[in-house]
Amino acid sequence: MLAFARLLFYSLSCLSTSYAFSPGAGASGPPTADSAAVQQLVNQLDAFQSSPAVRYGTVALSVRRVRDGQELIGYNARQSLPSASTLKLITTATALAVLSPGYTYTTTLEYDGVIQDSILTGNIYIRGTGDPSLGSGRFTGYPDQSTLIKSWATAIRNAGIKRIQGTVVGDASLYADLTTPTTWPFGDLGNYYGASLSALNINENLYRVTFKPGRSVGAATTVARFEPAVPYLNFRNTVTTDAPNTGDQVNIFGAPFQTQQWLTGKVPLTSEFTVKGALPDPAYHAAYALQQQLVASNITVANPPLSVGGGLPATVDLSASRTRLAQYQSPALADLVRETNFQSINLYAEALLRTTALALRKSVPSTDSSISVLATYWKSKGVNLDGFRIRDGSGLSTTGALTADNMTGVLTAMTREQAFTAFYGTIPVVGQSGTVRSLARGTAAAGKIRAKSGSIEGVRAYAGYFTSADGEQMSFCLLVNKFTPGRNRDVTAELEKVFVRLVGLTAR
Repeated sequence: MLAFARLLFYSLSCLSTSYAFSPGAGASGPPTADSAAVQQLVNQLDAFQSSPAVRYGTVALSVRRVRDGQELIGYNARQSLPSASTLKLITTATALAVLSPGYTYTTTLEYDGVIQDSILTGNIYIRGTGDPSLGSGRFTGYPDQSTLIKSWATAIRNAGIKRIQGTVVGDASLYADLTTPTTWPFGDLGNYYGASLSALNINENLYRVTFKPGRSVGAATTVARFEPAVPYLNFRNTVTTDAPNTGDQVNIFGAPFQTQQWLTGKVPLTSEFTVKGALPDPAYHAAYALQQQLVASNITVANPPLSVGGGLPATVDLSASRTRLAQYQSPALADLVRETNFQSINLYAEALLRTTALALRKSVPSTDSSISVLATYWKSKGVNLDGFRIRDGSGLSTTGALTADNMTGVLTAMTREQAFTAFYGTIPVVGQSGTVRSLARGTAAAGKIRAKSGSIEGVRAYAGYFTSADGEQMSFCLLVNKFTPGRNRDVTAELEKVFVRLVGLTAR
């Protein structure tokens, strides 16, 4: 009876409690959604919140009707909680709204100085503008690193250059700061998902290391190879062999611009096992790879490769006039966003955050200032961002937080943008695609919800859109914070039940 009373009689002041129902800012009266269906969902959330899986943590849910922005369910929806990778929805929505779905990045191969008698007295530059997909090979019709580097070497040869009396420079000077968010865990930085952003990214800023396990459990491993080659890095390998089928237990410790890397953990007993690490200086790697290809093509280079930008001092004159040799255009932004949301690529999200901020404000010197620009943009659209305390563009930060209400506010505002149709298509379908393809399979929710997932230690999160039983488009955000270790399956089962109830709601 008490819960039902809370359903019918509420005020905006109760929105931070576990029983919070709101028909929208400034409105009054009971929700227009079917009260019985809502109450059943709230009862389920109450049971979930008090269960052994989450009793020491927090469950939050916001459900908003996009037609008029009316919030129909707000369960702990004003509590700031870690978003994990659901934050990528806000980052990618902003990018599409500001830049347009057809936006592309341009990377330019240039030289300064003069060419005389097949000798370039000057430097070769690879000038980056933040393209996260450069050389990834992820997109059909676009080159991987090897193919791209070979095309640049050909362009240099076609310019009549047989000797470079200078340096191959990876020019990442567009970003003068150390672009790694300060709140990213140190233990993540050497792994592929913690790869730092550069204005000149290459191969998604990762390398692959293949281990040869020992002959028995506990035996030391050896490193069979690195792809691409990274001989300028120093590795200490303490990885050992575990039982067959135990999966990837490797952690790589490193930091931006540091050449020492530590390979730790275990790999399963098998013939070979490959994991991915983060390039500490992607711009340097691009310059190094090009110089190696030039040497293989019988074009000599007088000096070692180098990189500039990302907080590194400029050791070459960046103001010198340059001549373009080749230009590379990235896939369209809509395609980059789809990969960001389907595959949850942190690097892509961080790149889009910085690029969007620069488009909105010409001088944005840091990640923090980029976040401020993003927040200002959505506030100008009327979104309430009280409690919005994000620290990056991807959600990898463990200290960043937002409210479920923040998320549905942005998602609802996005439906009024010209780029919404493109954005909607970049969100995976529950039970069918992306990181939610295995979620709620065989239930009434499968195929009816578009959602981005998020997962960091102790956090499970989902946000996106669904269509109610009476045909209304709805935005939602579901956050679970500090769930009990070892209860992952219980949490997943409860979340699937929530999804089923969501698609059964009526909102008119």
